[in-house]
Amino acid sequence: MIGPSERLAYRVGQAVRVSWFLGQYALAARFGGAESVPPASGPAPGAGTLLAELRALLARDLANVEAGYYRMPHDLVVSPLKVLRETALFLGDLPAVARRRRARDGLELRAEDAGRGLPAYYRQNFHFQTDGYLSDRSAELYDHQVEVLFGGGADAMRRQALPPIARWLEGRRSSDLVLLDVAAGTGRFLTFVKDNWPRLGTVALDLSLPYLQAARRNLAPWRRAGFVQAPAEAMPLADASVDIVTCIFLFHELPRGVRIRAAAEIARVLRPGGLAVIVDSIQTGDRPEMDGLLRRFPTAFHEPYYAEYLGHDLANMFTELSLEQASSDMAFLSKVLTFVKTSGGGGRHPA
Repeated sequence: MIGPSERLAYRVGQAVRVSWFLGQYALAARFGGAESVPPASGPAPGAGTLLAELRALLARDLANVEAGYYRMPHDLVVSPLKVLRETALFLGDLPAVARRRRARDGLELRAEDAGRGLPAYYRQNFHFQTDGYLSDRSAELYDHQVEVLFGGGADAMRRQALPPIARWLEGRRSSDLVLLDVAAGTGRFLTFVKDNWPRLGTVALDLSLPYLQAARRNLAPWRRAGFVQAPAEAMPLADASVDIVTCIFLFHELPRGVRIRAAAEIARVLRPGGLAVIVDSIQTGDRPEMDGLLRRFPTAFHEPYYAEYLGHDLANMFTELSLEQASSDMAFLSKVLTFVKTSGGGGRHPA
């Protein structure tokens, strides 16, 4: 349990955080080429509804802390100098983002033949961001950009993967186990994992070398942290070699065939009885009042595979791989799916 002072600190800290990032979202909408994006088609929530949903997410986050699923977020108090520097970088990049959005140009990296040797689907300016996922500058900006997009709620959505992990770990020695985070990016989610289970072995797998280098820096305070540069659809890991797999906000950025192969790889590397936790965007029909907003998203933020993702049955994709669905939940604009690998299950998907 936490006391009144900690509860107050959380609420004040998150109120400041949300105000800060929503202010930047408003600036980005004004100066970031938003006028070139078609309006939502179909039902879409207003700003008041989204803000209420964000408050509900943060209330859930605090309730999870009070329930003992995870500790108070380690970043509740952030260095003002760090925040100001990241904000300056974000605002400085807005003109380039606006130019790409107005020109509908998310393929700048392909045109420049950047990222040679990486899959074509990956060599894009996702979110219209400069350098896509292929530079140190992008890695430095990414977490801030995502927090602006979600009004300060991105970390809280990521943390919804922690309760199922906490429940699965009950009665097990974390020091004997390994968690693989697929598409770990800068290691942001893994810092919350390590803050709660420092003896748990972790592996950050990502296709971007600059992002993995950022993950190394972010996870430097902890031991038993490994790093692998590889695509999710071809992991250089042994069969049944990890106990927990997490995958956060990846599947909506993959073409369908690659998405299916990545799911098969998750099933392959997971040990029988192991846990898979998938956090990604909600999909069409999950929350019908949001459907118009979801349809607008790929145009507004250059998500080339998102429209097809909206109709892909993720649960069925995994159950066909002998992963038994354990739970399904929604948190703000994300959904949390958990699966347990049945004995001897997993393997190649019939893609």
